[in-house]
Amino acid sequence: MSGTFGDRSGRQGRLSQWLRGRRPKEAADDAGGRESLLLAAAGAGLPLAPAAHPAPGYRCSCDRVGCPTPARHPVSFAWQTQSTTDRAQIERWARHQPQANFVTATGMVHDVLDVPLAAGREALDRLLGSGVEVGPVAESDDGRMLFFTLTRGTPEDEDEWWPCELDCHPETMDEHPGLRWHCRGSYVLVPPARLPGDDRGVSWVRGPEHPLPDPLTLLEALTDACARHAGADAGPQGAAWPLGR
Repeated sequence: MSGTFGDRSGRQGRLSQWLRGRRPKEAADDAGGRESLLLAAAGAGLPLAPAAHPAPGYRCSCDRVGCPTPARHPVSFAWQTQSTTDRAQIERWARHQPQANFVTATGMVHDVLDVPLAAGREALDRLLGSGVEVGPVAESDDGRMLFFTLTRGTPEDEDEWWPCELDCHPETMDEHPGLRWHCRGSYVLVPPARLPGDDRGVSWVRGPEHPLPDPLTLLEALTDACARHAGADAGPQGAAWPLGR
């Protein structure tokens, strides 16, 4: 699906160039541009669902007192079944909820390798310099870089599912400062999204017109960069990764 979408390089390339020239809040507040970018993500096969958005005073639009992940979580407990690539549904959501962020559910079509921003930038330069096919990449102003890949979380045998707990319990996210592999049961914000604070958000570095790569083609560069930036060996982090398939 991503490969077919990537053939439409003219229009979608212009979307990526447009977004790179704008700050996240500007992009999210531009209704037409926001909707076009959400539809581009859905057209690339990324299933979307509405998410919370920032409220005044660094708060979240949800009703939870002391929300641990303000503006970074879905608005419905049924987000996994609600997530869709249906153009008409996403248009309705975007127009009826003009302030909403959106999440994309991982482990269906795609996974996301989520790394510290400095490590991600280093790895991205290395990968592109080596001629590796890198797919969509997003930056978050809370210090993370997101590499979108094909999923490895949908084996034919249900007993082989590798569930991801990283975002199912968002209050534990600080315990995973290195590489996070978002697969089945997880989600990430999809650009354009706004975060609490002035002019902070999530934006594309490489847009969704780029075909999704196999995650293993990126993994070595990402783990090496994370290890260098953490000042420690990256080996123990790999113990739970789904490398068996």
